Amino acid sequence: MSTPDLLYTEAEDDLRAAVRSLLTDRCPPATVLSEAESGRAHDPALWRSLGTEMGTAGLLVPDKLGGQGATAREAAVVMEELGRAVAPVPYLTSAVVAVGAVLGCDTGEAAVARLLGALAEGRTVGALAVPAATTPGAAAPAATVRLDGDGTLSGRIPHVAGAAGADVLLVPADGPDGYGLYAVETTEASVSVEPLTSLDLTRPLAAVTLTGAPARRLAEADRAQAAVVRALLTGAGLLASEQLGVAEWCLTETVRHTKERHQFGRPVGSFQALKHRMAALYLELVSARATARHAADALAADSADIPVAVAVAQAYCGQVAVHAAEECVQLHGGIGMTWEHPAHLYLKRAKSAETLFGTPGRHRQALADLLDLPAPTG
Repeated sequence: MSTPDLLYTEAEDDLRAAVRSLLTDRCPPATVLSEAESGRAHDPALWRSLGTEMGTAGLLVPDKLGGQGATAREAAVVMEELGRAVAPVPYLTSAVVAVGAVLGCDTGEAAVARLLGALAEGRTVGALAVPAATTPGAAAPAATVRLDGDGTLSGRIPHVAGAAGADVLLVPADGPDGYGLYAVETTEASVSVEPLTSLDLTRPLAAVTLTGAPARRLAEADRAQAAVVRALLTGAGLLASEQLGVAEWCLTETVRHTKERHQFGRPVGSFQALKHRMAALYLELVSARATARHAADALAADSADIPVAVAVAQAYCGQVAVHAAEECVQLHGGIGMTWEHPAHLYLKRAKSAETLFGTPGRHRQALADLLDLPAPTG
């Protein structure tokens, strides 16, 4: 078992600076609020700048296949910054999860390579069509879509993250030959993507209904299941870095506000009770950074510890992000409760992310199973 490297490299710091500069300029809170009210699935101009022009959409794709040839460590840095900005872009669902699923297929096949190249360039947005709350496990989730005799797909998948605004859906389906992974274009008339009312307007959910939809098979049987499992593990592991970014922004903004807000002739942040709350939150954030970095490092190294590292990160980081967002709202007082202040965006992102890829409780159960720990009694 190798020791995880939790420190950021110089290249990772440079990537962070570039992404943060772009998001500071193009994705301030007022813009995020405006985009949330627009009803669009994501900000296409911002995604073009981030995913295509900056090249982050292809970080996880080998350079020989049209990507940047980076690792999950670099993608985790991008996720942190996206969390700090609650950016309305499909990075997690397309550049992480969809790309991860396609990478698990035979990239030597021309159709798979073309799809992967399009995703890596950011000109095609993809989404893995499984329910958003699916918890990664040893086996792929059961398919709710079937492969018909004429090679088309029929079925319904509820609550799919990233489906709204996607160009292609990666659909697990059962057929005569068993489990398979298929690509479906959302422009087909037989594909219905119904936007749902989501708590987090910056990451909307949609219900997908397929009625005899034309499909391209990307992988079958064991390979398809392994691709879906690894994609979900990668998504859950890197989601922890986004949750870290959410918590970092909330703590930084809360400290700034409590230094500037005065009551009884002194900054409210000087009151001991508030100091203790922010200090406790800082300690939680430090631990969250360690677990998120561990998960990213395990994914980058293709370590045997990936399932454990991901379960630990998701069991912890989701709750820290929610706690940080709740403290941010409360310690801002009345202004923190308003629509104009961005605190509610972070609370909604934290709460929705806490259930994406499974709740902390489900990940604790998964961790207990992985380590063969008995359930508490009495």
